[in-house]
Amino acid sequence: MNNKKIAVIGLGYVGLPLAVEFAKKYKTIGFDINKTRVDKLKNAVDDTLEVSSKNLIAVLVRDTEIDKKVGLIPTSEEKDLINSNVFIVTVPTPTDRNRRPVLKPLLAASETVGKFLKKGDIVIYESTVYPGVTEDECVPVLEFISGLSLNTDFFVGYSPERINPGDKERTVTKIIKVTSGSTKESAIEIDDLYKSIITAGTHLAPTIRVAEASKVIENSQRDINIAFVNELSKIFNLLDINTNAVLKAASTKWNFLPFKPGLVGGHCIGVDPYYIAQKAQEVGYHPELILAARRINNSMGEHVANQIIKLLVKADKKVKGAKILILGFTFKENCPDIRNTKVVDVITELNEFGTSLTIVDPWADPKEVENEYKLSITKEFPEDKFDAIVITVAHNEFLGLNLNLFKNGNAPVYDVKGITEKQSDGSL
Repeated sequence: MNNKKIAVIGLGYVGLPLAVEFAKKYKTIGFDINKTRVDKLKNAVDDTLEVSSKNLIAVLVRDTEIDKKVGLIPTSEEKDLINSNVFIVTVPTPTDRNRRPVLKPLLAASETVGKFLKKGDIVIYESTVYPGVTEDECVPVLEFISGLSLNTDFFVGYSPERINPGDKERTVTKIIKVTSGSTKESAIEIDDLYKSIITAGTHLAPTIRVAEASKVIENSQRDINIAFVNELSKIFNLLDINTNAVLKAASTKWNFLPFKPGLVGGHCIGVDPYYIAQKAQEVGYHPELILAARRINNSMGEHVANQIIKLLVKADKKVKGAKILILGFTFKENCPDIRNTKVVDVITELNEFGTSLTIVDPWADPKEVENEYKLSITKEFPEDKFDAIVITVAHNEFLGLNLNLFKNGNAPVYDVKGITEKQSDGSL
């Protein structure tokens, strides 16, 4: 194990925490094509807030310490990968506008790794994919670029990431890691490598395809369960029944699954089901339940917006030009991640009605939101009064907030997350 020189390709929400843990025991190169991101990491600044400055400083290798046997060297220079013998790929695997899997970042990372691949090296993929991508899509790229052969010259593995952005309790080392390899021997070697940093332990899957499938169904299962309660919330709304009260009552049974309705975004739950659906369709099977769940969850932004408009009408508020305060923009609470946030769907629909929106999020980066969504947000609470207030994300800053400070008269409150039931006029 001591001769392992790790290279983590991609330093986002998944790659950086992993690289930091490996850097405590191994010489670790953290590679990312985003030079701005790398420069900030060199100065111990992580914009994702997954790793503290203190923890980064503890593992960073300075220019004067380049010969250290352990530690993290962030870089955007490909040439710095040359001495690595274990490459771990953690790049994004998004979908396109038609919700089809996009493997371009993964294949580009494979090309980069292929340039530096040597005999005896190991390449491990962590990016979420459908079964078969590692061996059928990535390996041919590695072989073509390197001129080497799988299982003769080099080996591959798949170990799906299980990072939960913003979660400071279930961090990377405290979550059981699924591992796999292209041969029995390489699988054991990969499993041992992860065991050296994962205190929660590992699970060695029998094949790479099993490991790939295990990851993609984790979030698909969660998506389906949330879709079920989202559909129930629509039904109960029509019946004038409080959904949260129903779920609280049902949860008293020991085997009831306590899922809650909401906007299902992010880079995992809102994306991964399309990967397994794509593969299913390729082999001639139409995944009805998986895609139905996606349709239900994708409809929730429009549903929330329509409920807000109804509350405005009930309150005798003029809809066109109504000033609405949106509290929250990120895809989940207490996290700066704005990838695939479904708050955008609410905003888009409300804009269709000609409302005037003010978006407040103390966690999101306004510049990133502007670049990604062409929307203006603020981190500060406004001094204005509003015709309606919508809580879309359960940030700590919104808990116990006196909403009366922002109300214009009898302004209704719609609480998507159910965190202010006493002040709320409506919720999912």
